Order: sequence, then C-alpha cells, then structure tokens
Amino acid sequence: MSTCEVCGDEAGGRYLCERHTTALAKRLAELPILYAEVGECLVPRRSGPVEFVSSGAAAGPRSPIDEDVLDTVNWARAAEVMRLWRVDVQRERWPQHAPPPPPADLAADCRWLAMELEWIVQHYPGAGDLAREVRELELSARSIVGDPAPRPQRFGTCVARAADGAICGAVISRLPGQSRVKCRWCGYVYEAERDWLLFQHFQPKEAS
Repeated sequence: MSTCEVCGDEAGGRYLCERHTTALAKRLAELPILYAEVGECLVPRRSGPVEFVSSGAAAGPRSPIDEDVLDTVNWARAAEVMRLWRVDVQRERWPQHAPPPPPADLAADCRWLAMELEWIVQHYPGAGDLAREVRELELSARSIVGDPAPRPQRFGTCVARAADGAICGAVISRLPGQSRVKCRWCGYVYEAERDWLLFQHFQPKEAS
C-alpha cells in the first residue's frame, strides 16, 4: 500500500495520507459532542402545548420528532457503528484479547480508536472504510445540528455533596440550550429547575 485509500494521494506506505489521518483524528474527537447535540435537537421539549389530531385512525399526540431521522441519526446508532469498528480493530491487532463488553459508549470508543490511530493507518486494511464511515456519521449529525456544531461552554462547578460532606467542585460544561447535564466526576445529574437554581446559588463568588 503506497497511496491513501480515501483520496489516492501518496501515503508513504500507510493506508491514509497525513491529511486524512488528521481529519479522522479530528472527527473522532468531535463525534461524541456532535451526537450529544443531536440528542438535544431531537428530544421534544417537555413544556408547552401538545398538539392533538382529532380524526383518523392515528388520533393522539403528534410527535414533534422526525421519526425517520431519529431512526438513522442518533447516539445509539453512532455508538453501535463505532463499537463495531473498535471490535474489528482490536481483533486485528490483539486477536488473543476478548472483545470489549457492551453496552457501547460512543465517547470511549472514539477515544480508543483515536489512541490506536497510528497503528490503524499503518497496519489496518479497513482504515479507509473507517475514515469514510466516520465522515458519514459526522455529516449526518451536522445535517441536524448545523455547521459549525455548537461547542460545550463552561457553566460553573459541581455543587453536589458527597457522602463525606465534601463538595464535588468539578467543572460543569454544557451545550447551548442543554437542559440535562451529568457531572463526569461524581455522576450527579442536573435536570430539574430546582437543580439549576441550587447550582447557580452555590457557585463560588468571585473575589472583589
């Protein structure tokens, strides 16, 4: 193999050229963020009036979600695809190892593939297909969230109290408009209005 499987340019004996290796690394880093935003776009808001259809066999509440889109562009499907790639790369590189256990975690699998990217582009025959499929997942997500995708913003520090009475204090980031956030350190979920009011109230006051 001397040319890139994606563009056909010289790849120096690797399966991907430097340009497409860099692009794949960037997409693996951004994919979990994109699909978190997809979830925010596709989940209907809990507040506000509900539309009802008054006639016909399918009378009842009308979903505000495009269910055809939901079937094909969602975190679960992206996680399933990336888990299959991780399983296959691991099988090729370490055939003696057992496959990673389910359930799939999109962010963890993307990180794992990113850490193995140097080996992938040098030794994995499916590198080109991996790059193309990751790009397709990215394009599908961007068709929902727009381009460029929103980025998480630092919102404050976690105010959840541990069993020993200590305050967590981990940084909390969220996407614009995101109403449910789980602290990555202690696992506390901020979701209800009361959660956010307490979160704001107990933020450290800046020294004057």
